[in-house]
Amino acid sequence: MAGHEIPEPADRKQVADPMADLEAAEQTRHSCDPAFRHGVVVGFDGSMSSERALAYAIGMARRLGAGLIIVHVANRLPTTVWAGCEPPVFVDVPDHRTEVLGLELACADHLAEVPWVLVERGGDICHELEEVGQEYEADAIVVGSTHGLVGRIFGSVAGRLARRARRPVIVIP
Repeated sequence: MAGHEIPEPADRKQVADPMADLEAAEQTRHSCDPAFRHGVVVGFDGSMSSERALAYAIGMARRLGAGLIIVHVANRLPTTVWAGCEPPVFVDVPDHRTEVLGLELACADHLAEVPWVLVERGGDICHELEEVGQEYEADAIVVGSTHGLVGRIFGSVAGRLARRARRPVIVIP
């Protein structure tokens, strides 16, 4: 029947618009400060290795004329170590180290050369560094190399990050 329209039922449910969800996710992702977009992300925990990575990242950000996003990933420990059950569940351990690191960084003279922000995250270090890199559309992620028994058992952060990251990863020895 040409020209005949079938009316929509009044109780018909609207299907969610997938484009609206995508646009909302894009707006959330781009909510970071534009001054740090295309900056340099650096993992920092106060160790000597991360101090060297920070020094390199400061120089890189200065040369690029970009902001520096310093990321501290708070401790999360698997409860399976204690409970012996599967699947692994993670417990957030209170970590006041970020506050201490923030105060130390605020007093550091060498950070006066570039705009910087300290971001605290909790979870897997590799995942969180890449996530912050994606949020800020970072040009690179700088990390220090892992030394010692922990790196040998669980694999180095730098190695795991280099395999999974979607942006250049610079490992400082």
